Amino acid sequence: MSSKSYISLVPKYTFSSTIEKQERELANNPLTMRMAESRKALSSDPFRPIYHYVNPESTLNDPNGLCFWQGRWHLFYQGYPPEDPRQHWGHAVSDDLIHWRDLPYAIYPDPEEKCFSGATLVETERVIAMYHGTEAGNMIAISKDPLLLNWDKLTRQPVIKLHPEDAPPELRVFDPCIWKKGDHYYSLSGGTLPHKPSGRRTRANFLFKSQDLVEWEYLHPFIEEDHFTLVGDDGACPYFWPIGDRHILLFFSHMSGGQALVGDYDKERDKFVVTSHHEFNFGPYGPSGVHAPSSTPDGSGGIIAIFNMNPGMETRGWNQIMSLPRKLSIIDDDPIGKDMLKVVPAGDIESLRREHRQQKDLTLPANKELVLHGIEGNALELSVEIDTNDAPMIELNVFRSPGKEEFTRISFFRNRGYRNWERYDGWEPGKRLDASDSLISIDSSYSSELPDALSRAPETAPVFLRPDEHLNLRIFLDKSILEVFVNGKQCLAMRVYPSRQDSRGISIRSQGINARLVTLDAWQMENIYST
Repeated sequence: MSSKSYISLVPKYTFSSTIEKQERELANNPLTMRMAESRKALSSDPFRPIYHYVNPESTLNDPNGLCFWQGRWHLFYQGYPPEDPRQHWGHAVSDDLIHWRDLPYAIYPDPEEKCFSGATLVETERVIAMYHGTEAGNMIAISKDPLLLNWDKLTRQPVIKLHPEDAPPELRVFDPCIWKKGDHYYSLSGGTLPHKPSGRRTRANFLFKSQDLVEWEYLHPFIEEDHFTLVGDDGACPYFWPIGDRHILLFFSHMSGGQALVGDYDKERDKFVVTSHHEFNFGPYGPSGVHAPSSTPDGSGGIIAIFNMNPGMETRGWNQIMSLPRKLSIIDDDPIGKDMLKVVPAGDIESLRREHRQQKDLTLPANKELVLHGIEGNALELSVEIDTNDAPMIELNVFRSPGKEEFTRISFFRNRGYRNWERYDGWEPGKRLDASDSLISIDSSYSSELPDALSRAPETAPVFLRPDEHLNLRIFLDKSILEVFVNGKQCLAMRVYPSRQDSRGISIRSQGINARLVTLDAWQMENIYST
């Protein structure tokens, strides 16, 4: 560990221990007032979202330590303060996972150089944050106050050094997560293992055990039966939680992006036996793709997850944003797809809706694009149900200019994905098709006329729909982000940068065969920030 001093240049304040006093202190806190002014100054940027969380000043990176404490949701993230642009843990709080309030920076560097990613563990009397401190190792900080404003580091040294003495030589600790089983704490460190004979490395997460949070014993690589991740993946930003009667490990690969493994936690051997795999981006994570996760149990058997989204263009004074929170749960009504994840938006999104518009029972004539007059905007929620009638493709265009100089295409291809052999039954053509995944795609090739806005290769994800199941989409547009939830079974997200003020239209098209728009509801969305 370096002997260099890394004391932060960012002002740091100590707050009282009651919620009433904390609120009074925050009202006049110079740092939160500075953040409010910065947020106001940046609000005129046409690409800055109004209902997705984006930090108030400078830039952000990985979300960290999402948790629920004393009736409130807390989001932490790698923040880069303007006077000391090294990673600190930024902090925001919410009552509903949608309306976020900026709080002062939570965890400051020193003795570590920078405060990288980590997770939190909520106990009855305290919240434990375990994170990676660069040039040091994995650190622990603890907070007990109502708004988690005051954090004390457990020791002035890393609790797990960069290269633990009892660990294999290839282990270099990185982003940790933490949980408790019985009287012991457990932690995973993100990492890789050598892959033979290719020489490339594979995803690994190394398990440590402690009784007091100070002394940690290295145990072993945690995961078995991972036949899913790619050679070259790593296991950064891990989050390990129960989900239904299974367990889930969310992580980030610096090669291929956000992912999750689902399986069974063998508590006797302290091993995680993997049975399925899920992706959160379906191509490289940059440009404009999903980055790293942060997650926490929702209290009812599911997981709340949030991701940061990479930029596809430089924006002055800020860059990345957070996705909407997602609730992940196990689909338990499908005996074949029992390991499949259900994914839906989380939080009180409905409170943001205004100016409702609706289209119902509309025939979509084959090969004709219909512009939905009266439904337009760049901060919208769309709820769409379509009877596809086996049309080869259903297409929705959003952020569409009147002359179609700019548009972002959402395409659905029924039964055009890989065949699911567990669902396959017989050789009749209909049965073969019914056993295949469908595909949902976002194409940003024509999203922007700006020369420095990077188009992302079409993002295409599988989703299985039953033969009689209509296509149901929840689509969220927010200035420079598009999120598409599909039948509660899949989600795609992408950053886009429409440059024209008139790129606000919506159109729909059925290719080859008539389809039917059962219903389309549209709402303008309110700004969650008071500017």
